[in-house]
Amino acid sequence: MASLNKVILIGNVGYDPDVRYLDGGSVVAKFSVATNERYTTRTGEQVEQTEWFRVEVWNDQAKIIEKYVRKGQQIYVEGRLRTETYTDKEGKERFALNVRATTFQFLGGPNEREGAPQEAPRQQQAPQPAAPAPDRRPQAAPQPQAAPTTAARPPQQRREPDPVPFESNSGDDDLPF
Repeated sequence: MASLNKVILIGNVGYDPDVRYLDGGSVVAKFSVATNERYTTRTGEQVEQTEWFRVEVWNDQAKIIEKYVRKGQQIYVEGRLRTETYTDKEGKERFALNVRATTFQFLGGPNEREGAPQEAPRQQQAPQPAAPAPDRRPQAAPQPQAAPTTAARPPQQRREPDPVPFESNSGDDDLPF
């Protein structure tokens, strides 16, 4: 059976990234992302709820995060949930849920990235496997082209058909819930 572990976040960076260079040459950047949800309760009260997510990024992506990401910036993060086990100061075993980012994209304009150069990358993805080798089979020789006509024709634009409006002849009784 197939499984999927994927998280997509759009939110604001909670603090400047904490970047560490490890002995083996790896680099890890850790930062938090806050997402906000606004809704109205049954009593009409407006509620805003903030969720905080710990995000970690590795190697080349971590270097980009170190260079361009600052507190308050809006960012798109895509990755996987990872459970981390650790022992706290009192000796109790604790669990933390982190997001290991595989893709991120800076949102907003360059003015929102104070101190970031104008050429900051817009999106960064984890390295992908090499593309398959190109097809090396012999190709047919190109066919000679007919001489162009004297009158140039403008390119024809194809018009998409208008969408058909949805009409439901069934009542609410047909809904499965």
